[in-house]
Amino acid sequence: MATLRKQYAVARPVYSEDSFAEDHEKIYRLHKTILDHVKEYLTCDSKRAKNAVLSLLPIIGWMRIYRVREWLLGDVVSGISTGLVAIMQGLAFSLLASLPPSYGLYTAFFPMLTYFFLGSSRHISVGSFPVLSLMVGAVVTRLVPENGPPANITSFEGLTPDQQRVLVASSVTFLMGIFQLAMGVLQVGFMVVYLSDTLVSGFTTAAAVHILVSQLKFVLGLTVPGISGPLSLIYTLEKIFVQITSTNICDLVMSIVIMVVVFIVKELNDRYKAKLPVPIPIEVITTIIACGVSYGFNFEKTYDVDVVGKMVSGYESPIAPDMEVFQESAVEAFPIAIVGFAVAFSVAKVYSIKHDYTIDGNQELIAFGVSNIFGASFRSFAASTALSRTAVQESSGGKTQIAGLISAMMAMIVTVALGFLLEPLPRSVLGALVIVNLKGMLMQFREILYLWRRDKPDCVVWVGTCLGAILLGLDLGLALGLGVELLTVIFRTQFPRCSVLANIPGTELYKDRKDYLHILEPKGVKIFRMPSPIFFANIEFFRDKLVEAVGFNPLRVLRKRNKALRKIKKLLQKKDDAITERGVRDLVHRMTDEFCMNVEELDLPSDTKDLPFRLDWSAELPANVNVPRVDLHSLVLDFSAVSFLDISALKGLKMTLKSFLRVDVDVYVVSCDAYVMEKLRNCTFFDDEIVTSMFYPTLHDAMLHVLEKHKDKSRGLVLADTAL
Repeated sequence: MATLRKQYAVARPVYSEDSFAEDHEKIYRLHKTILDHVKEYLTCDSKRAKNAVLSLLPIIGWMRIYRVREWLLGDVVSGISTGLVAIMQGLAFSLLASLPPSYGLYTAFFPMLTYFFLGSSRHISVGSFPVLSLMVGAVVTRLVPENGPPANITSFEGLTPDQQRVLVASSVTFLMGIFQLAMGVLQVGFMVVYLSDTLVSGFTTAAAVHILVSQLKFVLGLTVPGISGPLSLIYTLEKIFVQITSTNICDLVMSIVIMVVVFIVKELNDRYKAKLPVPIPIEVITTIIACGVSYGFNFEKTYDVDVVGKMVSGYESPIAPDMEVFQESAVEAFPIAIVGFAVAFSVAKVYSIKHDYTIDGNQELIAFGVSNIFGASFRSFAASTALSRTAVQESSGGKTQIAGLISAMMAMIVTVALGFLLEPLPRSVLGALVIVNLKGMLMQFREILYLWRRDKPDCVVWVGTCLGAILLGLDLGLALGLGVELLTVIFRTQFPRCSVLANIPGTELYKDRKDYLHILEPKGVKIFRMPSPIFFANIEFFRDKLVEAVGFNPLRVLRKRNKALRKIKKLLQKKDDAITERGVRDLVHRMTDEFCMNVEELDLPSDTKDLPFRLDWSAELPANVNVPRVDLHSLVLDFSAVSFLDISALKGLKMTLKSFLRVDVDVYVVSCDAYVMEKLRNCTFFDDEIVTSMFYPTLHDAMLHVLEKHKDKSRGLVLADTAL
């Protein structure tokens, strides 16, 4: 049974752009100059000053609406739950940064203190993130290798290897914070849009593989030196497999048990999260049990298990970053800053949409920049957010960053008073906790099949980024991923899917003629659609596809016609016979190609004014006059998807339109964007041949005009009887 659909009918004149402008007056807006924008930016008043303060200190905004009775209890419970997770992740992720575990607690405390005041997100948990920890660890390993002398840096003199690593990590973090703060001040938070979800997914999956391999030495109880640079993952695996027979069975068994238990409980947390008031803190429980068992059975001496060891009690005095480390690590610090912000902003955006408030990308850059600079001064390493930790903070009732502040206080309590209790904790336990938390990132491998079926260029970006980051390292892999991503964008715009449109009978709709069975395509008319901007890189592609669609090259036809016309005029000058339209064939037959014409002359319009008869190129011509027959009288270009044209494209388009006009094909451009029309006028696109009357506001307007102009040829077509 056919569905009854609403009908609509519109009665209006057929408009061209010129006639539409005559009937409807347009407002011409005065565009601001760069100087006007600068003056407006530098102008200050009380309202603007107030908005600037509120923007710089988002805490003022949400503190004014804070509901103590409704939100405080949830924030306290959430802060405690998140704090326990942050402590465990801080200890574990410090191993990725090649630092003593106690410094992971610093990262869970100091950055949060400044983000509390400056951050615009109310839900993200600021602290260590495994990918950033690994990227910092690569710099630390390069400058302070486990086997071999450290880099030639003056500040390293008199420091132990651990102190050297802490100095490198804090200096890299300080520089990362400077980059983020500078980007925030310069208002370039929009840069994160160039990191697509596909690229970030491939990059984080590669990072998860790196993290997994880096933790194998702790899980297996092996001594493997840190390796950085291209193919570091391959070399690390080689060293692990060489020593595989030296695996510490106690470490391996303990790690497997912990991974299985934590995995099962986490699955139960996900399955019953609606019924559980807070997720079961399984990482904390297993850590406490592992500490107790390790202390009771003296794993360190009995089974030669590598433990956390001496924890730093309290906080050390601030340190200044090292300029030489800045010089050595500037190339790595910038991608660390970009990745840290991109991950944090994407997570923050998810929760801001869920809870209906806005976040500011530039303010987030400032907040993380200041947080990393402040934290680095107190020996913490790169801070961002972790999705798992943020999920705990939000799902356990956290409403504001008071929960984040409480979680930081939890880390402070452990650092100041309870750190010694973690000294017997086996490092293999921390490695196991890191690995089991990689499940979400490693499961992203499933996206390959999905992307291959849905969007192959995106799949290429994912695979290219992932493989590049795995083989070349995270910094070079990110650069490679960006390159591949930009290439896919260029590919999509340089080689778009052009189409020839046809009318759906009885409607004003025009669709790709290859997609529908019942279509109407008037004889002598071609409708060509270009679904992308036209610029220097794809103007030749546009011309080639247009020639392919119409079935002839107008420039070649024009040159053939001008050659034939030149022959006819030569004969007229000789006055051999009485020249008539019918007698041209015999005259041309007697002519030879003894003359040649300049190529530029051949491209000029055919001049038939001096002929004593009307020359019809569509009529039958002599056998030796090879002029291609043109059955097309109208060409309609649908520019509805053309968002811009550059100067090179304008020149190429102008030449193309003129070549069709000179072979007696009427050209119409429809649905042209107002910005594009303005650009055409400003660039003197219009002249005696190309006029504004060729432009129409809609495709149907142009088609009705064409059918009216050639109504003898289009008699009986349903198109002319549509309601519009």
